[in-house]
Amino acid sequence: MTIATDQPTTTSLCDFSLTSDQKVVREAARDFARQEIDPLVEELDEAQQFPIELFAKAGELGFLGVIFPEEYGGSGLGYVDYVLVITEVSKVDPSIGLSVAAHNSLCSNHIYKFGTEEQRQRWLVPLASGKKIGAWSLTEPDAGSDAAGTRTRAEKVEGGWILNGSKTFITHGSVGDICVVIAVTDPDGPRHHNLSAFVLEKGMEGFRAGKKENKLGSRASDTSEVVMQDCFVPDENLLGERGDAFIQAVKILDGGRISIAALGLGTAIGAYETALAYAKERQQFGKPIAEFQAIRFYLAEMATRIAAAEALTMAAALKMDEGKRVTRLAAEAKLYAGETAVFCAERGVQIHGGYGYIKDYRAEKYYRDCKICTIGEGTSEIQRLVIARQLLRERR
Repeated sequence: MTIATDQPTTTSLCDFSLTSDQKVVREAARDFARQEIDPLVEELDEAQQFPIELFAKAGELGFLGVIFPEEYGGSGLGYVDYVLVITEVSKVDPSIGLSVAAHNSLCSNHIYKFGTEEQRQRWLVPLASGKKIGAWSLTEPDAGSDAAGTRTRAEKVEGGWILNGSKTFITHGSVGDICVVIAVTDPDGPRHHNLSAFVLEKGMEGFRAGKKENKLGSRASDTSEVVMQDCFVPDENLLGERGDAFIQAVKILDGGRISIAALGLGTAIGAYETALAYAKERQQFGKPIAEFQAIRFYLAEMATRIAAAEALTMAAALKMDEGKRVTRLAAEAKLYAGETAVFCAERGVQIHGGYGYIKDYRAEKYYRDCKICTIGEGTSEIQRLVIARQLLRERR
């Protein structure tokens, strides 16, 4: 059983500052989520099925190239618009929100920021227009938070490189058409300056998907290993300068953390709105449970944390649109919004009681989906390290 409301029950802080065009973007994303995604949520989750056709519709609406210029197939919008899209989609299904976020902010954005004009035309245009699906491969079994511990190797040969290694926990690893892979190109080089980024395409000899992960949550978002075994990659597929991939990845992750902040915000709102609607309808002791102080306190705390998460996330998006450095603010937004998603999803299950523990209600799905928000794009612990490092630098 799904309890939905016709209008959002949260009061958005950003309503007063959005332009008319941004409100149109938000409404388009909201309509897409309700009309196209909502009817499929349970089916996709149960089957762990990535919705290729649904993703293509998102591309047609411009949601897979929100932050890229129109000349590259994108929508020519900014990070505020992007946050609105991810939030609205994630309110209905965080799985789809995660996939839209990863497609925009990782693979596509890496090519946009560090690719040549030729590389952008070749790969970004089909990605931003939704004709191709993107994957970004950094994490390995022994290199997660410590990205500099990457072991995948790229050996220089005539005309290109030979890649060997594997990546894990890769969003769109088995469905992606275009994949950015980060590998060691200078084994004896200085730490943080010995990695390079390459663009690989589905069908390349020696490049394949590995194990598809059976996940706790976000099960409709494809997560798989990718494997390179004597995979030849031509020189023209190198992104940026040799040895610069770690620095590139750090910059990409600033935007990626805004993405996950928006994912967390949408997940938190979805869990809250579902719980609020249930609390108004569920009767115990002759009255709706929303009339009991314990439930009211839960709802008040959820709404307050959501408002704070939204303020941080929008502040980071605005600063990004202004072209300013967002490393600290993006980490703060990602940390707080991610943990707000976990808090609201847990309280949502508690408000539902026994019904929150069964799949007839979406409270349990938000509870499963929310946890990735404190892990992906850097764990909460890593965010605290990033924030502290920035604070100490700013005080010098």
